[in-house]
Amino acid sequence: MASIVFDLDGTLVDSVPDIHAAVAQMLADHKLPSMDRAQVRGFVGHGVPALIAQVMAARGEDPADAARHAQLEASFLRHYNAAPAARSQLFPSVRDALCRLSGAGHALGVCTNKPVQPARAILDHFGLSALLPVVIGGDTLPLRKPDPAPLQAAARALASGRVLYVGDSEVDAQTAARAAIPLLLFTQGYRKAAIDTLVHAAAFDHFDDLPDLVGRHLGVT
Repeated sequence: MASIVFDLDGTLVDSVPDIHAAVAQMLADHKLPSMDRAQVRGFVGHGVPALIAQVMAARGEDPADAARHAQLEASFLRHYNAAPAARSQLFPSVRDALCRLSGAGHALGVCTNKPVQPARAILDHFGLSALLPVVIGGDTLPLRKPDPAPLQAAARALASGRVLYVGDSEVDAQTAARAAIPLLLFTQGYRKAAIDTLVHAAAFDHFDDLPDLVGRHLGVT
């Protein structure tokens, strides 16, 4: 059996609605112009500090201003941590796919650039915590994806046979390549680049297809 590590935002969960809402509240707190959801979506993937830096740059502020960055990040996290799953939704068939994979004996976990607290809150909200007991977040280690260390830490924690990574983005592709772990690419997430420009072992459009894809990749019929 394998250790299967999942990204969270854009892979298991469409979390942009809640991230956008927290950004909107942060901007309102500081009397800055609002930002549409599509723009915020383009900033997701590198973790909260990078998100705040990109919002600052888009609003004409200096991302290198550490005090201002810390002020805005604290505001964002206050709003986001209060309700990280109020508007978010699982992608279709995620729960069924996870149950099938777990039932087949695979060990499952999460490696995300989202801080651990809201990541675990989202899993709890959707009743997935028992299926995904290992969670490596953006604040678990000093390094974040695309550095391979978080993914490698998740694989060590699961410690079950071969390792696969399931993600949706350029960050996930870079992380998997640097960790020398095969990536199964979910094509309906937050990816910006063309599929054929990302290093991946296989791609899938719907979570109904994932359990069989895992079996084929592992040589299990």
